[in-house]
Amino acid sequence: MEVVAAEMEQNDEDEERSFLDTQYSFRLMKLKLMMRSSIMTLIYHKCLHISLAECSTFSEGEVQTFMSVDADRTVSFAFIAGLTITVLLIPVNKWISTLIASATEKMMKQKDERIRSAGELLTYIRTLKMYSWELLFTQRLMERRKMEVKHLSTRKYLDAWCVFFWATTPTLFSLFTFGVFALMGHPLDAATVFTCVALFNTLISPLNSFPWVINGLIDAIISTRRLSRFLSCPEKSSEIKRASIWELQGHDPPPCFLRNLTCSKEHAAILFKDASSVWSSSSKVEKSTVLNNISVEIPSGLFVAVIGEVGSGKSSLLCSVLGEMRIIQGFILSHGSIAYVPQVPWILSGSVRDNILLGDNFDTIRYREVLQACALDVDISLMTGGDLAYIGEKGVNLSGGQRSRLALARAVYSDSDIYLLDDILSAVDSQVASWILHRTILGPLMNQKTRILCTHNPQAISAADMILIMDKGHIKWVGNLSSFMESPHSKISLPKDSDFSSLQLLLKESKGSASDEIMFMPSVDNELIDASVDASKSADMEELRKEGRVEVAVYKSYARFASWPVVILICISASFMQASRNGNDLWLSHWVDATTGTEHTRFYLLVLSIFGFMNSLFTLARAFSFSYGGLCAAVQVHAELLSKLVNAPVYFFDQNPSGRILNRCTSRELRRLDSVSRSPIYSSFSETLDGSCTIRGFKKEEIFMARFLEHVRLYQQTSYSEQTASLWLSLRLQLLAASVILFIGVMAVIGSRHDFSLSLGTPGLVGLALSYAAPIVSLLSSFLTSFTETEKEMVSVERVVEYMDIPQERLQASQALVPDWPMQGQIEFEHVTLRYKPSLPAALHDLSFSIASGMQVGIVGRTGAGKSSILNALFRLTPICNGHILVDGLDIADIAARELRGRFAVVPQSPFLFEGSLRENLDPSCMTPDFKIWEALEKCHIKEEVETAGGLDIIVKENGTSFSVGQRQLICLARAIIKSSKILCLDECTANVDTQTALILQSTISNECKGTTIVTIAHRISTVLKMDLILVLDHGILVEQGNPQDLLEDECSRFSSFVKASTM
Repeated sequence: MEVVAAEMEQNDEDEERSFLDTQYSFRLMKLKLMMRSSIMTLIYHKCLHISLAECSTFSEGEVQTFMSVDADRTVSFAFIAGLTITVLLIPVNKWISTLIASATEKMMKQKDERIRSAGELLTYIRTLKMYSWELLFTQRLMERRKMEVKHLSTRKYLDAWCVFFWATTPTLFSLFTFGVFALMGHPLDAATVFTCVALFNTLISPLNSFPWVINGLIDAIISTRRLSRFLSCPEKSSEIKRASIWELQGHDPPPCFLRNLTCSKEHAAILFKDASSVWSSSSKVEKSTVLNNISVEIPSGLFVAVIGEVGSGKSSLLCSVLGEMRIIQGFILSHGSIAYVPQVPWILSGSVRDNILLGDNFDTIRYREVLQACALDVDISLMTGGDLAYIGEKGVNLSGGQRSRLALARAVYSDSDIYLLDDILSAVDSQVASWILHRTILGPLMNQKTRILCTHNPQAISAADMILIMDKGHIKWVGNLSSFMESPHSKISLPKDSDFSSLQLLLKESKGSASDEIMFMPSVDNELIDASVDASKSADMEELRKEGRVEVAVYKSYARFASWPVVILICISASFMQASRNGNDLWLSHWVDATTGTEHTRFYLLVLSIFGFMNSLFTLARAFSFSYGGLCAAVQVHAELLSKLVNAPVYFFDQNPSGRILNRCTSRELRRLDSVSRSPIYSSFSETLDGSCTIRGFKKEEIFMARFLEHVRLYQQTSYSEQTASLWLSLRLQLLAASVILFIGVMAVIGSRHDFSLSLGTPGLVGLALSYAAPIVSLLSSFLTSFTETEKEMVSVERVVEYMDIPQERLQASQALVPDWPMQGQIEFEHVTLRYKPSLPAALHDLSFSIASGMQVGIVGRTGAGKSSILNALFRLTPICNGHILVDGLDIADIAARELRGRFAVVPQSPFLFEGSLRENLDPSCMTPDFKIWEALEKCHIKEEVETAGGLDIIVKENGTSFSVGQRQLICLARAIIKSSKILCLDECTANVDTQTALILQSTISNECKGTTIVTIAHRISTVLKMDLILVLDHGILVEQGNPQDLLEDECSRFSSFVKASTM
């Protein structure tokens, strides 16, 4: 009766505790949500306000991990309640914690690298497929994953030891407590034994959770260190005055300086005074400056052309005006609002209108004027949904010229005082370039504004009010056009090739009547009208989620990933672990009922010890098999998912943002609603990282912060609803458990009466029943929580399994290739039709042409005419829907796609360099001797810059930011020359280099690649004038072909019209 009375009293306390505990959990949950949203917002705010120079210390993968992992782990500080009590029970916790912390820190470094590599793979998947480098990058990613798993294994096995130690603690407590008590000569009675057993059972939950509390605390400490390093970086100043030498020395500028400064600002839009800038953060000492002692004053309202060779510092000059570089000497001033168009346009996921407005109010008249000036009106008129058509991540469904024009339209619409335009004409053809120059830059929308254009375009140089020549970080020369033409610099900057002498008159005529020459309707690339442009049906407008319970097939998939033998071992060991513990308690019950003194103590104690040993053994097996199975599943899931992704067709990546895909590649996928609502957060964050410089340039930080907060709000709503429902269910279960205890206690009291027919048996069984019923309050709640949490965790598996069924490229071949194929390089298109989606117009329509072996072919056409679609078809990036493509007589449809691409050499439109040594970038297979690599670099006129930078072993920064865009193009060209294929495809490979270098490179390609079939897509007419064959495309139709000289003689030919519109 003593046991029953104690349990009844405990039951009343449990009911009160249920309400208090639920309230405590609810308040704690709200605190966690607030902390998490605050940390995520802080990280996003920092990304919006930290300059590129300061952010250079952190890789993109590391910054993404701050948001995806560290923001959650830091919240673990909220769960240290009760730590003070339980820490007294762990004599070895400091040693284990140190080991776990060390393994976690090393694992996080490798995770940063893996996520960075995964992001790099997803971002440049189209280029990687063209190079046939998917397996190479997969191997690089798997090596980083292997190192991550190595440290993860250390942590998991340490966790297993913790779990083993604490899971066996109640049994060991029972064994040693009652063993010592009995050996001391005290008899065991039900009240003593089962009161102790009930207390031991109460300890199970906190003891089992203690390892996770320790691990969470360690994660929180590590993540806090990582975040504090990032959040402590100085933010970019929003003031006009970026820096001054007096500030660097800790003094205020003298009054006379401020008076002169005010006077200068009234007349100058931008002022440089002895300014020297670097790209490193303030925490690093930069040995060499990027911009050196720049002093120049740019008056308001002028059109300034900034010219210079590749890598001379043109883009850095614009970034220094934006405040993205760190000024170590002098000062830079700007007066008025700024609009910025980078060399690699930043396109926002969303509608065309969203990209242009960028949060500004919609002005119908100005909007239409901007569309017409930027030659976008016709493109938009043919889109499904008009200007509300959806543009995919980074503008994946736009051509290079369309991305450039869209970014320009954004700048023009902003109606800013200063326009910083970084080589925007190189991505469009000569006719569109003329249109943009005369109708936009020199047109009524911008002609009263200050315009600074980095360019190699002679038309733009000739139209400039002021010309500024950069050379190795210095301003070499400044002056107007007449002075420039009389200087020796004009001979370098403008083409003097004999082939152009006959075009000079055409150029003068076209400049004299520019409005007549540039009155054309811009062509529209059907790539623009891709699957993702339909605003109402776009696949990447909304991420789908399943509803209801997680299917059994998902659990089976996870069991397959972990391996069925391990799963069976986990189940068996867990079952026997629980059975041995129940046997231990039943034996205690039998011991209490069978004896009234101390007889047979050693026998009972021996059997109790056997149960304790068996429990420890099975607990150890369960803990380590569980850790091993989880590791196996993690490795297998990642490997299979990666394999499916790299073998997916290009259109899959066009329809799914990389942030969404990367979200599924991480370990933070928990719930359906949670996962779907988090995807916009990651996508928005990744997008902001890419366009942070543009966002700051337009002063749109507040708008993007508001959008991010809306994503966070939606995420908080789903998390709040889910956790509130869980707490309500937990409270109901606790009340149910209290009712069970009450029922057992009442029945025990009633059954103790001898005249009552129903009896619960012996006092030992009554004590055992009550000792098991006491913790049922927490056990039922824990069981349901574990069940629901398991189902939530299985959502991550469910979402990964969904990607196991994504479409795959046809990698099998019905035609085997000889090692040196193609031997001739002959290419034939036979009635080829290509569509990017069945419901869309054909990007290539019934295209037929033949390219003989060793022929050099130039493909020209207006921006978006379908030029790049030819390469997409040749490389099988997009399958053709009709016709055949033959290479050396073999139908490429019968060749494995990866092997096909590996036999061609290509220089893509967007130059691609990955993080690693320059030697790896040039020769990933490491099969080429150094002297041949140096020869290729010399032929591409980049050898001197590489030698200055430190040679072939220098580490190229993420996205190739160690080099300018033009330098990256030259390195990619050297890579193609090193490969030495019979077919070389060049997609605007010299668009971002100066005119003279482009002509020299074209001559180099012709001389060094004799006998090689060269297919060149070009906007610069100069690069194709000496070729054997010209193909002119319009709306995906071959409208003209022939020898360039023959086509020039025909004044009515399409090719002649391109030449007239070009200064080249």
